[in-house]
Order: sequence, then C-alpha cells, then structure tokens
Amino acid sequence: MLLLVSGADSSIKLCLSLSGSYLLWMGLFNIAAKTGLVEKLASLMRRPLRLLMPGIGEAAGPVSLNLSANFLGLGNAATPFGLEAMRILSKDSHGTASREICMFLALNTSAVELLPTGVIAVRTACGSTDPYLIVLPTFLSSIISAFCAVLVCKIFEGMKR
Repeated sequence: MLLLVSGADSSIKLCLSLSGSYLLWMGLFNIAAKTGLVEKLASLMRRPLRLLMPGIGEAAGPVSLNLSANFLGLGNAATPFGLEAMRILSKDSHGTASREICMFLALNTSAVELLPTGVIAVRTACGSTDPYLIVLPTFLSSIISAFCAVLVCKIFEGMKR
C-alpha cells in the first residue's frame, strides 16, 4: 500500500513539473505564432513539401504548421494542425489514403525534432544532471527516421504505379 501511495505522489509531482514546462513552451509557441515566426518557418517548408506531396494543395499551410510544431518539440501544439491537414487531404480521397495522406502520416510520425522539449522536461523533472544531453542524438535519429519514412513511401508509391 505504501508503494502505491508513493507512486501516486510521484506521478502528481511529475505532472506538475511537466505542466510548467508545457505552459512555458506553449506560451513561447503562441508568441512565435503571433509574431509571424511560425508562418515564416512554415513558408520555408512549403516548397520542399510540394516536392514530396505534389497534390498537397490547400493543406500545405496546416501540414507546414504541424511539422514546424513537431520540429520545435511541441507535439501537443501540432495536433490541431495535423487534424486540419488530414481533414483537407481526405476531403477528396473517397475512403482511401492518397499519396499525400501517406506521406504526411510518415513525416508526422517520424517528426524531425530540433528541440525535444517534452523529453527534456521529463528528464528535468526526474532530476537529470544533464537533461539536454539528448538533443543531438534525438535530432540525428529523427532525421534518419524521416528519411527512411520518405524512402519507404516513395518505394510503395513506385510499386503502386
């Protein structure tokens, strides 16, 4: 019983520690959005996205914002943009996943992260002596993951034709 109470206490402390970090990063993301920084990052991503997803159309904005939020380690902020992108992309799909939907899911799932804020917050809350030690390995592994995801999508795209 003591172990159960101790675990509950630890989980509450962790949640409170994480909520502070999430509030900070979500606030900074909102400031970046209001100052136009997020839109500038999204506009930089539009051209490469059109190479990967030629039929992206009006979903380019939400897809760019989703990937930008993931890039900054703000997965919670990325969710509404991802849902909007999927709504737009699936509008004309007639119940099947288009190339654009598959590529977006692959990129969203692999989520290239420059700054994994969530993991850094957990490491800080758990008393890590160097919570930022994971930044470079996370960035490199997420780039490799995204490359592999794009490669697999392109291979399946070629097989379908």
